[in-house]
Amino acid sequence: MATRGAARRIDIVFFDLGGTLLEERQFDLWIELAAEAGVRVDPDHLSHAYEEVKRATDVPSGRPTFEEFWRSVLARASEGEVPPEAAAEFLRQVEAAPGNLRLFSDARRCLEEIEALGLRRGVISNSRSEEGVRDHLARAGILDGLDPIVSSGTEGVAKPSRELFLRAARRARVPPERAFYVGDLAFTDAKAAASAGFHSVWLNREGTGFGEDPPEITSLTELPGYLQLAGLVPSSAPVK
Repeated sequence: MATRGAARRIDIVFFDLGGTLLEERQFDLWIELAAEAGVRVDPDHLSHAYEEVKRATDVPSGRPTFEEFWRSVLARASEGEVPPEAAAEFLRQVEAAPGNLRLFSDARRCLEEIEALGLRRGVISNSRSEEGVRDHLARAGILDGLDPIVSSGTEGVAKPSRELFLRAARRARVPPERAFYVGDLAFTDAKAAASAGFHSVWLNREGTGFGEDPPEITSLTELPGYLQLAGLVPSSAPVK
């Protein structure tokens, strides 16, 4: 455990985007766009289906494509097969819809406290493009100070591949062991980052905070304290 005056062991904290910094769930909009694509879904079914598919696809074999993911979600929510063309049309409409994702209430404070610890901040996201990620961050008012921003769509490689994390470390000009990553998926985020040599933690907003494989927190407000307790940055007060 770190004490006052101890050396810092990390230089940068990378954040996942959707589900971590920004609330990506827009069920009312998705229901409307699904209907326009010819798929009728129940609101409760859609929310459950989304979370079920998200958990079921958080596996070592890799995340599905956006179209595969949404075809599975819509099929579960509508309790029927969804033609590929319907899923593709739904995705086209989602991409064309306004991109105002809500900032989680714990995100801004966490980013400020991470900066106050003397750490840089960046983003690693499975997303359509780096430009799109920057647009979401700018709309949320948190783009300034986040660098580098690494998107799977721009890089051509996606989490849980360790390569996306290694590219982010190279762009940040730090060795992997000097980087930290936090995201809302146990394998795709926390364990995949660890496999690339990063320090990491799972942001499990529905959890207890007691998980150890991978280690978990339940809110971004816990992250600065977690880094101190893990000895990755100096503690703000002596340990008694």
